[in-house]
Amino acid sequence: MKTSTATLSTQLLISAIQSTASDIHFSPYHHNVDIHFRIHGRRIFHSSITNPVYAKLLSYYKFTSGMDIGEIKKPQDGSISFRNQGELYALRLSTLPIKENESLAIRILPQSDMLSLDKLFLFPSQYNHIQSWLNHQSGIILFTGPTGCGKSTTLYALLQALIGTHSYQAITLEDPIEKNLENIIQVQVNERAGVSYDAGLKAALRHDPDLIMVGEIRDKQTAHFAFHAAQTGHLVLSSLHAKDAIGTILRLKEMGIKTIDLEQTLLSVASQRLLPLQCATHLPQRAAILELLDGDTLSYAIKHHSLPDNYPFQSFDHLRRKAYAYGFIAEKEVI
Repeated sequence: MKTSTATLSTQLLISAIQSTASDIHFSPYHHNVDIHFRIHGRRIFHSSITNPVYAKLLSYYKFTSGMDIGEIKKPQDGSISFRNQGELYALRLSTLPIKENESLAIRILPQSDMLSLDKLFLFPSQYNHIQSWLNHQSGIILFTGPTGCGKSTTLYALLQALIGTHSYQAITLEDPIEKNLENIIQVQVNERAGVSYDAGLKAALRHDPDLIMVGEIRDKQTAHFAFHAAQTGHLVLSSLHAKDAIGTILRLKEMGIKTIDLEQTLLSVASQRLLPLQCATHLPQRAAILELLDGDTLSYAIKHHSLPDNYPFQSFDHLRRKAYAYGFIAEKEVI
């Protein structure tokens, strides 16, 4: 029989899943702990629990996810599998020490909810554009944007599309592995165990890959190694935190990637945002719009860090206005 703490956990997780929440946040205060769900990018209050109840719940989560229950002064990470109505979910837990307590965040990752490329994007023309990138055999394709904009979902869909049409030896380096994929070698990056992105990339190259996915380019070392892997005849897919497509070029140059290497190796950039939809029930409740750079447009952006008005480039502002004109989004989303 489940304990009251385990029952509370199950109730919270089911409520979050039914609300299509991507994250659960536990925020401790003096007298209580507020629980928020992140739903379609917005943080929404769910309920409050007392500090004693939270202490039991936190200990339960730390124990079941493999964290050290006695450690309260250092951040920790853990993972749990959760099944609801036959559907499997991977839960990524993270604690953060605060004054006399710890906060907890839980990322909810559905394992069976794999969308195909054509269902990810609001505009079919952008889907067709990205499809053309998959014909390359070497170089780097980057997906950029803030946390929660769907970069990982798009990368997974790209991998599935490539493996479905090519007999590729594909290897991913991820921290954490968000979905288990068939016919793909997935490597869990673990800094504490000595498996950094850099070490994982070196090992992956010895496995004769055609395609490498680097979950995220986080530092100069990983950026340089990813570009080196692409220059030696591999197709590299990765993500990067950047404000927009032009900002991606600036980020890479800040990481020490030379202009000549960008011109020779960077195939394309897709900066992504998710829009909440108010109609079109045949689409997901949110769909992606993308600023796309490739070809001559990308070459110009690399040299000049901007684009003239006559270039074939659609900015986020333009795409939001277009989405509003088609009736996909509310007027407030344009602003």
